[in-house]
Amino acid sequence: MKSVFLFAASLLAAASAWAGPKVELVTTLGTLEVELNEQAAPATVANFLRYVDDGSYEGSIFHRLIPGFVVQGGGFDSAFTPLPTYSPVVNESNNGLKNTAGSIAMARTQDPNSATRQFYINFSDNNSLNGGRNSGYTVFGQVTAGQEVLEKIANVPTGMNLTLRARDVPKQNIILERVRRLEPEVATPNDPTPQDSDTPVERDPLKP
Repeated sequence: MKSVFLFAASLLAAASAWAGPKVELVTTLGTLEVELNEQAAPATVANFLRYVDDGSYEGSIFHRLIPGFVVQGGGFDSAFTPLPTYSPVVNESNNGLKNTAGSIAMARTQDPNSATRQFYINFSDNNSLNGGRNSGYTVFGQVTAGQEVLEKIANVPTGMNLTLRARDVPKQNIILERVRRLEPEVATPNDPTPQDSDTPVERDPLKP
C-alpha cells in the first residue's frame, strides 16, 4: 500500500522536529503515540487534551476508515452513540502544518470553526485537506510510534453502517481502550549532557 511507505518516511522526518506533549492511544489493535504541536496549534491542542484529560476518549471508536486516506474517530462509543462535546474550537489550519502521512488533525463540518472532539490520522499525504487561509483542516500533531498499528487499522474491512447511515465504517470495532498523556522523560545523572563533553549528543530521531 502506497500510504505505508509515505508514513514511514514522514514518521522519521517529523519525529525530531517537534517537542510538545505526547499522548498514548491504546487501541484494540495496538498502541499509537502522538506528539502534539502546541506552538503551531495552541487552541486545538488544548481542546484535544481536554478530552484526553476528562477520560471521554476511552471507549470511543474509529468510526470511519478509508485506506490510503484517513481513519477518523473519537466521536462515538461502541454502540455508535454520539459522545458529549465541549464548545467548538477555532480553526487553526493556517499554521504551516500539513496533512501529511502520519499527521493527526481535527475533523469538522463545512463550518471551518466547528471542530469539537473527532480527529483523524492521515494514511498518506492529503493535500486536498490543507485548503487556503483557514478553510483547511487543522493539523495539530504527528504519530511518532505505532506505524505497524496504523497498517493493521488500514486493513480492517469496512462497509455500510445503518446506525450511522454511512459507508466506510469498520466492520469490527476499533476501540480506544486507553488515552492518556505521557510524562516527559527526565534525564538521570548518568545521562550524557552538553556539559559532560564538548561533543554534541546525537539523539535517536525516533525517541523524544
